[in-house]
Amino acid sequence: MDREWNDSQPIYRQLRDRVIAMILDGVLKEGDPLPSVRTVAAEYRVNPLTVLKGYQQLVDDGLVETRRGLGMFINSGARKLLLQGERRKFLAEEWPRIQETIQRLGLTTEELLHGADRPQDAAPSKTRESNPTGSNSAESNPIEEER
Repeated sequence: MDREWNDSQPIYRQLRDRVIAMILDGVLKEGDPLPSVRTVAAEYRVNPLTVLKGYQQLVDDGLVETRRGLGMFINSGARKLLLQGERRKFLAEEWPRIQETIQRLGLTTEELLHGADRPQDAAPSKTRESNPTGSNSAESNPIEEER
């Protein structure tokens, strides 16, 4: 986990979000234990109650279970539950803005799927731009003659 915190939201929420990202990325798998509250508090120099509050949100969301005397563990189905929620959130909050940009720019499906992979056909090369004949000799290029 990243050791930096930002001021835009409470640390317990950032901690919760980092654990969620680790579950989604497969770093933490179903049945894996979460690091202890004391360990996380000491490592990240935060109050143990802050860590506990972040962990409690994970319990409340049904992603983590507490096993008395053993710690907290990732529930089975946690990743699937998170994926469903993240997909819904993306489609509801981010996709409309992305779709609007695609329409505004007039991008085609082909361009979206392969646009970053191929060079732009419309961009003329510098050689042709500075020398319409395509010749690279110093005689026909005034810039080369000055050197």
